[in-house]
Amino acid sequence: MFSSYIRSHERSTHHCLATAKIPCYDAATMAKNKEVETSAQETLENEGSEARVYELGFHLDSSLPIEEVKKAYQVMRGVIAEKGTVVAESEPEKIQLAYTISRQEVAGRRDFDSAYFCWIVYEASAEDHAEVLGAAHADKRIFRFIDLLTTKDAARHSLEVRELAKKAPERAEDTEAVLGAELDAALESAVI
Repeated sequence: MFSSYIRSHERSTHHCLATAKIPCYDAATMAKNKEVETSAQETLENEGSEARVYELGFHLDSSLPIEEVKKAYQVMRGVIAEKGTVVAESEPEKIQLAYTISRQEVAGRRDFDSAYFCWIVYEASAEDHAEVLGAAHADKRIFRFIDLLTTKDAARHSLEVRELAKKAPERAEDTEAVLGAELDAALESAVI
């Protein structure tokens, strides 16, 4: 039974003399394992130096003056531009949050119902990416952020969709008002 265990795990069929339950590796198996470990370590090291595309989306405190919001955005953009290449971005825009976000601060708990939301897509190495995240975490004007791994194509597409949405005419009339007017017009033509 023990020898089948050793063979099924590609170990040497020899076993230690002290106990028959502990398998021993021969020199060839140990060299092969060392080679696999070295290859895996080189792969991890190379991944860290290879540039990837990231998207950092963040919420800025809505109680800040607009000048301070723009300054906070420019600071983050500057950090990102210093550490990598900006691919696409969206400047701060005030939004209502879907739910209240609470944050414990030195002065007590703060609740956020709205925020200035912005995002920046950038290309950077893993080391530079970690520094960008550290800067976002350290900036107290940013109360929440999300970091995603993305592609340049997805970022450009997102920017195009955003631009198209800005250009699309807003519906000036409420749907119910339009339907009510159409119904009134139909009733008037039916009575006459």
